Amino acid sequence: MMAFNMPIYSPPDFSCKELLNAPDAEYKLVEKDGIAPDYYHSTSIFPEYVKINGKWELAKESRMDSCIVLKDDGELAVIESRYLKKGDKVIIGRTENGEEGIYLHNAGFKDALKYIEDQFVFRQGRSRETSYARDYDRLMDLLRYEKENNGKVIWVMGPAFTFDADARRAMQGMIENGYVQGVLAGNALAVHDLEGALFHTALGQDIYTQKSHPNGHYNHLDVINKVRECGSIPNFIEKYNIDNGIIYSCVKNNIPFVLAGSIRDDGPLPEVYGNAYEAASAMRDIIKESTTVICMATMLHTIATGNMTPSFRVMKDGNIRPVFFYAVDADEFVVNKLHDRGSLSVTSIVTNVQDFITIIAKGLDVWDTYK
Repeated sequence: MMAFNMPIYSPPDFSCKELLNAPDAEYKLVEKDGIAPDYYHSTSIFPEYVKINGKWELAKESRMDSCIVLKDDGELAVIESRYLKKGDKVIIGRTENGEEGIYLHNAGFKDALKYIEDQFVFRQGRSRETSYARDYDRLMDLLRYEKENNGKVIWVMGPAFTFDADARRAMQGMIENGYVQGVLAGNALAVHDLEGALFHTALGQDIYTQKSHPNGHYNHLDVINKVRECGSIPNFIEKYNIDNGIIYSCVKNNIPFVLAGSIRDDGPLPEVYGNAYEAASAMRDIIKESTTVICMATMLHTIATGNMTPSFRVMKDGNIRPVFFYAVDADEFVVNKLHDRGSLSVTSIVTNVQDFITIIAKGLDVWDTYK
């Protein structure tokens, strides 16, 4: 076991000529709710500084493709354009090198980045042939660090987890042992996880033997019907004495979860957000406190979460640390979709997520601890 060393943030050198002599940023007032003014500045996942009254100020929260609003108290708020209100002061400027009072700092953790000296080397991509042993070790060290230092680890999961008994068991162990502070998923993950808890099946197949049950294709529909009859997932868990699974453990341990709806959903379950924008806002509320995000076997949720997750977090003590972002999927295309976010903030692992989570759970010694 190796001790995890948190990368140290290096702020910009504001004494350099370009930034010292940079002008204050300008702003325009929003004239109509939900409409950004012309020449608005669009944010990124990296730390961005705005010069206000001769002083460079950091926008402490960031995400892709949003606006920076100067609040009356001098704080810089990063707000999606649909939430802009008439009278908001939106920072304007399309350059990011200081000449318009806006500076994007993408080298704050430069000492943690890995540079390749050779111009031609083999196996620098992330594929099925890549060795991920070191990545597993780093992730387990990181998760131990997060647990010991009150980090917020958010797991974004596709329904593939629920099709395997060991994967459900491993994820339950992770939740029970404090390695999960939030779950983002869709209707399907919750439905089939609860199906596994009640019938030991997922889509009618036994989650261990993979044998199909007679009329098993009704099982998930029956679960949805029962949960809706109970009025909520917690009520269903109590009425039917559910004692295992991912959703059960979240409810038992007061772990927040957001289930974002889809046009393909059966039911859906009562807790599922049917409005996409309400779902995005609920996801964002959880992501705002994240320090590590792990996305597994869900391309659309991974992309959505990636777009709302900054590469950094300003902690309560004022220190700035990276937000670690993992994308895990059996498809190389999926995990490489977010590569342009930067090598520090995204680590991609190409593997079966069921194997991935069991390796992590066993490495952290939580495999059997919840029984």
